[in-house]
Parts: sequence; C-alpha cells; structure tokens
Amino acid sequence: MLETRVFVTKKPKLRNPICIVGLPGIGNIGRIAVGYMVHELKAKKFAELYSPYFFPFVMIHNNMIHTLRNEFYYCKTKKRDIILLIGDCQTYDPKGHYEVVGKILDFLKTFGCKAVITVGGFGTGRVSEKPKVYGAATNSDIIKDYKKYGINFDISGQIGTIVGASGLLVGLARSYGMEGMVLLGETTGFPIITDPTAAEAVLRILEKILKIKIDLTKIDEKVKAMHDFIKRLEDVQKQAISQMKKRDKPEELKYIG
Repeated sequence: MLETRVFVTKKPKLRNPICIVGLPGIGNIGRIAVGYMVHELKAKKFAELYSPYFFPFVMIHNNMIHTLRNEFYYCKTKKRDIILLIGDCQTYDPKGHYEVVGKILDFLKTFGCKAVITVGGFGTGRVSEKPKVYGAATNSDIIKDYKKYGINFDISGQIGTIVGASGLLVGLARSYGMEGMVLLGETTGFPIITDPTAAEAVLRILEKILKIKIDLTKIDEKVKAMHDFIKRLEDVQKQAISQMKKRDKPEELKYIG
C-alpha cells in the first residue's frame, strides 16, 4: 500500500450528516468520548481507513491480529444523521497528517457532510473535578450558536496550536465546503492518564449540540475496558518510535503483539 486508502463495506444514505471525530491524543479524551458514542448509539461501521503513515506493526488483541486503522460509523437521529470517526492512532509523519486528513475530508464530502467536530484534550497540568470544555471554530457564527452550551471559546493566549488531525481536519474543512469546530476537554495532560471525567464533560456538550441522549452511567466501566488496549497501543508506538530513530539499525523494528 503506497497511499492512504478508505475501504467501504457499505454506503448508507445519510441525511445532512455531521461528523464527530475522536482520535488518540491528550488524555485520550477524543478516542474515549467518540468510542463511547459508537457503543451507546449502536452505530454501524461502514468504512475503514488504512495508511502507510500509520506505524508498521499489528497488535495481537484477544488472540487475533489487529491492524492499525481509523473506522467510520454512522447512526440516524431525528434531527440529522451522524458519522462517527474513531481510530487506533494518528500518523507519525507531518506529510502523513495532511494525506490522511485529505482522504477523510474527501470521503466525508461524498456523503454531503457539511460540518466536522473534532474532540481532543487541553492539558492544564492540574486536576479538575468539573473539567471545562474549550472550543475553537472556523467562523464567528459557530461560536455565537454554540456558546450557549457552555463551551469556553475564549482561548487565545491559553492555547496556541492544536497539533495533529484534530486541528487539521477543522482547519482544512472549509476548503472542502465544510464548517468545523474543535472541542477540547480540560485534563491534567499526563500522558499515562486516560481521563473519563473530561470525556464525560465533552459528551454532555455533544448531547446538546446533536439533540440526542447518551446514557453516561456506564462510562467508567467502558473506559476501564478501553484503557488496557489503548495503553498497550501507546507503549508499542513509543517503542516503535524509539527503534525508528536508530538510523543505523532501522531493520530492527520489531512487530510486537
């Protein structure tokens, strides 16, 4: 595989879809929140994205091979249909970020998607019992419309950059005829901490935006189940990065289950 590809298993007919994206990052807030939505909304998978810019290993999970990928799900609601995008990883290469993001936006466009919301974390270095949810958007109308839901858009001076797909997907969305917003749950920022409290805070905001109801009583249980796999994945990725930096012995990159 020489380029990023999306493999479609079915092509659902969607009504005015909005895409919610949750990929690994600070506190794994996006991955947890959107992964929980997939489960609770009983969303159906319809496509997978694979890329040569993902780490070159497979995981052994529940005695089976698991290839790193991003997954597209959909669910239908009364207001509008929802596309949920979750993934095992982001790319390790700047060029790869742009290629993967471009493929995602091209794919979303085929479904008439007009809006993208990405979910991530904002590391503050402190523990908060009631995490805030920060936001950034592609235009002032979005800020005006969504500020009433309790999103703090006053972030200039606090957040300078949003690195990776969470920022790029929204940043490039307008070039594809879409509007976008980033939601960042307040978290400690410690790399080994998976933060269900911040994920729950973001989910409560998404409930209001999407006009849906999500049962949040099982989030701690589900996060615990996700945590072991996510932690193993992070550990192997760190190992892979370390080995890839050994330019004198690149052939020693190992495939670890």
